Amino acid sequence: MLRRTLLALFLALSAPVAAFAADPFIVVQSTTSTEQSGLFGHLLPLFEAKTGIEVRVVAVGTGQAIKNARNGDGDVLFVHAKPDEEKFVSDGEGVKRFDVMYNDFVIVGPKADPAGVAGMTNATAALQKIAAAKAPFASRGDDSGTHKAEQQLWRAAGVDAAAASGTWYRETGSGMGPTLNAAAGMHAYTLSDRGTWLSFQNRGDLEILVQGDGRLFNQYGVMLVNPAKHPDVKADLGQKFVDWLVGPEGQQAIAAYKINGEQLFFPNARPPAG
Repeated sequence: MLRRTLLALFLALSAPVAAFAADPFIVVQSTTSTEQSGLFGHLLPLFEAKTGIEVRVVAVGTGQAIKNARNGDGDVLFVHAKPDEEKFVSDGEGVKRFDVMYNDFVIVGPKADPAGVAGMTNATAALQKIAAAKAPFASRGDDSGTHKAEQQLWRAAGVDAAAASGTWYRETGSGMGPTLNAAAGMHAYTLSDRGTWLSFQNRGDLEILVQGDGRLFNQYGVMLVNPAKHPDVKADLGQKFVDWLVGPEGQQAIAAYKINGEQLFFPNARPPAG
């Protein structure tokens, strides 16, 4: 009787584990903007319905996502910092990088606009005015793709914003949504990707003040983590996701994602040959 009880208990415990282990899934290291904009909530059910492959997303800043992928903690990398992505591939950490989609960054700030930047299309000139006014600016400060873009813009503006850390320049060390929340609470300026901004509800008195500068272009790329370097990578399953994203179905799905009739991302992939 005891043996039967033990066997029944073993089968009851092992059956769900076996079923779970049989379910195919991949881990995608990605940035917070793809998650917080709602894009993944739109895309992933379509991919999973077509392929039966579950996609588990780790949504962090781009810098952290790349570090995680370098450690082999993921099958696919989907981020927005092209020079870092290209280095990831040239270092042998990724197989091949593909453009997926783009949108742009915008500088948002309080309606009162103490720095007087509303309507400007020159992002660096706007940042110079914000610094000169010592107006509060909320930076993600998290080595994300958005943070990297912001740092490039400060350098181009000739402003050492980091030297003002803790005064008018505030580093949140968090994702885009929490940083927008902080900016709303502080009546501060910040740099946001347009996708997260459009899906953000707690705007307070924030509005888009600066946009249209070519330097605010925001490109996203995807790549398979190299299975030759990281043997645990699910190469076949991960490549199916990459191919779907850059193929006709994925590109159409990206274009179809809108909030209040406004398109958040614009597909621009060139599918793999063959």
